[in-house]
Amino acid sequence: MKTSPDARSRPPFSYAVKVGHISANPVTVRISADEREREGLAELWKVSSVEELSAEMQIARWKKDGVRVRGHITARLTQSCVVTLEPVESVISEDFEQIFVPEGSKLARMMTGESGEMVLDPDGPDLPETFEGDTIDAGATVAEMVALGIDPYPRKAGIEFADHIESDPAVKDDKPNPFAVLKDWKKKE
Repeated sequence: MKTSPDARSRPPFSYAVKVGHISANPVTVRISADEREREGLAELWKVSSVEELSAEMQIARWKKDGVRVRGHITARLTQSCVVTLEPVESVISEDFEQIFVPEGSKLARMMTGESGEMVLDPDGPDLPETFEGDTIDAGATVAEMVALGIDPYPRKAGIEFADHIESDPAVKDDKPNPFAVLKDWKKKE
């Protein structure tokens, strides 16, 4: 995601931070989504509703030109059960960290090995996000982190796909095997 000051592409939940106003000492910021923002997020995430979205973040300078945002997200939302279509409440509560660097910064480049291949550590930190101008959107980052935590297949507790059986060894399949005629093919030559 490239953070841009363009208001036309503004996400449903936004909290703009001026990079020039950030010091080396972390500043704690608490944000929460209002009703209009929660409705926009529910539409964006294709969930029934978002009852709560809040975050407590520490925002500080990172290296010379970068910004580090770290904190804790709490979200409560309602989805439809994939089996019964009944409402299922989901709670997301997790820590996050995101680094932002100016576009074109050496700090945003991918690490490459001796052969020129990209080196990615799946357990390592994410690459920094780039931003244009002098503003980052910490609210959009919070919304992205919540979106990553949403269960794509929510189910009510105790509900299973009981009527769907892949195979039952007790049921004998009397259909002829279409490859049975090839069984002795090699032997006839």
